[in-house]
Amino acid sequence: MVEADRSSRNPVFTAPQWRRLTAAGQVEDVPRGEYVFRTGDRDGALILVQAGDVEVVRDPLRWSDETVLEHRGPGQLIGELGLLNGQARFLSARAAEDSRIVRVPADRLRRLLDEDDEIGDLVLHALWERREALRGGPAAMTLKLVGRGDSSEFLALRRYAERVDLVHAAVALPRNPTREQAHGVPPEDLPIAYVQGEPIARATPGEVAERLGLSYRADADEVVDLVVVGGGPAGLAASIYGASEGLSTVLIDAVAPGGQAAATTRIENFLGFPFGVSGGRLIAQASLQALKFGVRLYAPCEAVGLERRDDVFDVRLADGRTVRSRTVVVTSGAAYKRLALDRWEEFEHAGIYYAATPLEIRQVVKAPVVVVGGANSAGQAALALVASGCTVDLVVRGDDLGSRMSSYLAGRLQEEARIRVRTGSNVTALHGDGGLESVRIDTVGDVEAKGLFCFIGAEPQTGWLQSLDRDRAGFISTGADVRSVGGERWQRLGRDPLPFETSTPAVFAAGDVRRGSMKRVAAAVGEGSSSVASVHRALADLH
Repeated sequence: MVEADRSSRNPVFTAPQWRRLTAAGQVEDVPRGEYVFRTGDRDGALILVQAGDVEVVRDPLRWSDETVLEHRGPGQLIGELGLLNGQARFLSARAAEDSRIVRVPADRLRRLLDEDDEIGDLVLHALWERREALRGGPAAMTLKLVGRGDSSEFLALRRYAERVDLVHAAVALPRNPTREQAHGVPPEDLPIAYVQGEPIARATPGEVAERLGLSYRADADEVVDLVVVGGGPAGLAASIYGASEGLSTVLIDAVAPGGQAAATTRIENFLGFPFGVSGGRLIAQASLQALKFGVRLYAPCEAVGLERRDDVFDVRLADGRTVRSRTVVVTSGAAYKRLALDRWEEFEHAGIYYAATPLEIRQVVKAPVVVVGGANSAGQAALALVASGCTVDLVVRGDDLGSRMSSYLAGRLQEEARIRVRTGSNVTALHGDGGLESVRIDTVGDVEAKGLFCFIGAEPQTGWLQSLDRDRAGFISTGADVRSVGGERWQRLGRDPLPFETSTPAVFAAGDVRRGSMKRVAAAVGEGSSSVASVHRALADLH
């Protein structure tokens, strides 16, 4: 056999590679017409075709007949990225003629990806590119999201589906849809998610995750080595380094992987990206890397409590489940601050945004908008919006644009004719009927605005961590900052707190949630990675 391009979704394996692959699985003979797997199965196995012909099928839906998507013959594999994140199968496969397959279980597949770089690269590329190839075609209708285009609930569903890289279709309806436009359901039941054609009324990301098999499920009495709480750059880095160094690792996030970084349209000073990189792309690649190393990633999965029982921590989740772990790294980041204005909550459903990714920008293309904030995130958002055809009023409370913003960014904003920089200004009122229409700025009066993009900072997400030492603002103290807290505890351990260790031994904090952190993506990645060295030392204390 001839080795294929490593970026191909249909790799051709050399004879030695194929032997190594098939040696990891079990041979099965599948008579014509029998299924290799069915939609909804959660086996997570990679299928290798030894002989015959296996067809991949999208099952019939309420509004559509069965569709045969592709055929796989000898030397080819069947599977896509869902094999690595535990997602239930959303397609079926059956033998089009008498066939012989090899079924490689999920645990052996992960071992191959980890231990055999040659095969790992080929298979990982294939799984990822298969996922990409399924977008926009018949397979996308296996998860169909329908809702009002300006609804925050619908945007939350779409953001979740995009952040966790789900194959899906989204149908945005007008502000006041008829029942016919709403696919025959009462408009008050929107947004609705159709999973394999079955509706979930007033759907939430959590309900969709549960239906797709992406919610946390623990084996009986399972205790992992490391649970990372928060899926931003710090959390992804901690989980990747932990899993790649042999720790059984669970990563949970209350919303979806990415944190505030995923909402950043362009990061220009991240090492290795001289032309900049979008936060979404950086997070997508990091999430794929985490799956490669065997991180079990769950979202939306909100942590609401932390308790220690002997040498094990119980991380309690909002849905009542518990993740049990020997160590914890808290990277829960911060939540966006809001302006204290009348009608703010009303317009959060129709015109107020806390990010300027392509998903949000699509709602305001070529329209006038207001951006509030004086740091880099606000400046990057303003430039991204201008690039989509918007005119922007940038409202900055301080008198100096460069006081909190990188000089290169401040210079570009001041040179852009379609951005009006309003320093020494504040937003004082919001206006609109059913959706945001205008914004009052105290120094200029009312300005037309279809959207308001708010970047005024964030507060640490630490309310669920009452037992940890925090500063007045809620940021978690670590390392040298906690030596004076619980002195007897450290004396019993015979050591000082480790780097990134909190006032509770074997619980660590990294990234924006940590007191004294730099609040930069590169710094968060460094902290998350470095915290794993301390995790290993803490685990050694337990043995």
